[in-house]
Amino acid sequence: MIQTILYFHGFASSSESSKAQIIKKYISSNYKDIKIYTPNLSNDFKEAVQQIENLVKQNKNIAFMGCSLGGYYALYFSQLHRSKAILINPAIPPLEGFEVYLGENENFSTREKFSITKKDIKYIRSISHDSFNNKKRTLVLLESGDEVLDYIKTISYFRGSHIDILFGGNHSYSSFENKLIKIQEFLQIH
Repeated sequence: MIQTILYFHGFASSSESSKAQIIKKYISSNYKDIKIYTPNLSNDFKEAVQQIENLVKQNKNIAFMGCSLGGYYALYFSQLHRSKAILINPAIPPLEGFEVYLGENENFSTREKFSITKKDIKYIRSISHDSFNNKKRTLVLLESGDEVLDYIKTISYFRGSHIDILFGGNHSYSSFENKLIKIQEFLQIH
């Protein structure tokens, strides 16, 4: 039985993202026995992974959720812990094209400036598994209009998982509120 949900925001975002706020409000309002965390992950990948590892150590019976790069983190940790995962327009290994972020970047939410190096990209690519083996415990929510990630490659990567595709939409996954019941049913929380 799931006791904790960890939701990870995407690259250069924060826990103030609309999806983080929506899921936090939904779970907190409807499921008093379930803890939900929507941490502000560091823009530094190693620090972000350490933050997640610390949360995992402090909690039990965890389900992982994430959008874009947060989905990449959720994918990695759900496989590592053989837990349920809900991935929203997730980035997938090997993070093709991530070199576009080399150099200075700005967090969309906090306006914090940060730099990405080749070493950072090598590290973030290293935290993935050689193959995807958590199919039955993974729900992938996709919108075909994602302007950042190729949903066809995502479908191929997650073949055998629970995949929900909405034709249209965008990388922000604009139909998220319409999927809350599907998420609840997949997690089997009541």
